[in-house]
Amino acid sequence: MNQFREHLLIEYKRYIIYLKALVKWLVVSGIVGVLCGGLGTAFHVGVDTANGFRLVHPWLIWLLPVAGAAIVAIYSFFSVEGQSTNNIISEVQSGNGLKLNLIPSIFFSTVLTHLCGGSAGREGAALQMGGTIGYETGKLLRLDDRDLRTATLAGMAAFFSALFGTPLAATVFAMAVISVGLLYHAALLPCLLASLTAYGISSLFGVSPTHFTVAMPQLQLVMLLKVALLAALSGFVSFLFCNVLHWMEHVMQKRFPNPYLRVLVGAAILIALSLLFPGGDYNGAGSSVIKRAVEQGQANPFAFLLKILFTAVTLSAGFKGGEVVPSFFIGACFGCAVGPLLGIPAGFAAAVGLICVFCGGVNCPIASTFLAIELFSAEGLLYFALACALSYLLSGYTGLYSSQRILYDKLKAQYIDVHTNAYHEGEHTPMEQKYR
Repeated sequence: MNQFREHLLIEYKRYIIYLKALVKWLVVSGIVGVLCGGLGTAFHVGVDTANGFRLVHPWLIWLLPVAGAAIVAIYSFFSVEGQSTNNIISEVQSGNGLKLNLIPSIFFSTVLTHLCGGSAGREGAALQMGGTIGYETGKLLRLDDRDLRTATLAGMAAFFSALFGTPLAATVFAMAVISVGLLYHAALLPCLLASLTAYGISSLFGVSPTHFTVAMPQLQLVMLLKVALLAALSGFVSFLFCNVLHWMEHVMQKRFPNPYLRVLVGAAILIALSLLFPGGDYNGAGSSVIKRAVEQGQANPFAFLLKILFTAVTLSAGFKGGEVVPSFFIGACFGCAVGPLLGIPAGFAAAVGLICVFCGGVNCPIASTFLAIELFSAEGLLYFALACALSYLLSGYTGLYSSQRILYDKLKAQYIDVHTNAYHEGEHTPMEQKYR
């Protein structure tokens, strides 16, 4: 009997530990979700207003040099020069800490970039602000180092969810983007709670979820093969996008080490490109172009290449924003242009291309599949799952975030632990070394 009572006592104490953990993450995730939902709503309104104002006043493109200089000055004033999404990822990996000053810096800099016609997205800023909010909330509540990293992930998921209205994809993305091949399952509940809370807050303030209406073909072997081919081609486009981004960044920093001179040169190039290709399709996020490609099956055949160029110049020059919405644009326009050549309906091909280029850029096939469901519906689930798997494999070891770690080889079940884009520093995976 004494042994039974002792066993019950142990189980009771263990249950109390679980209960305390649940209460802890209910509190932390609730606070993070509310903060990210509120700030995410303000950020959404700010970026949308900036884009709308620029479309009415296209002359704002001439203020790009002023906006660029202001962005450099803002980052210098807040002492966050060089801070980016890579720092958020590094905090989760190594516990390097984050600066609260990053929040106002990336907020106003991203709005300025969109206002004056830089080609960038929103999610880079979202991950940085969300991660910082999660980290600072954890510090305020005196969480230990490991819980601080989880709180950072919860913030990333929450802000992503507030902007795009995709809480499930945001949750899995935050858990998976840090280290490819490993899911931080301990972060599942905190990230999901924070995502749902932020989504609820942003919805309450009228932020509509990102969703596209597209007709899904019936599941057929022939169409599966066609989608597989499009996914393979899209994986290469993702590879191209990531490489051009990092190559341009390297060139701009090497040629123009002074950040003010670099941003002025980039602004001049963007103004010239905008005059060569007028209409504003390649400035800002390009959400209307994405919607037109997916829902109407219309896109310029070369739009994806031009968006790669505009985005690479914008971000390498020092303007702020993100790479995910540009990846949506690139993938949607590529799929819309190439899909009909393969016998795939243009709108559906645009949806496949969008999700494939995103997947190849972030190296998160499961999160990308969930994102496809939330963006397009679950009708094409098997098509999207196949497309994400192929894009993930064929995009290679490149990625949008150089601090992201690929723990397991993409070609075999082998632990490698290399950074994405590590080949820029002369580091190669075992399979790559084999063929050098």
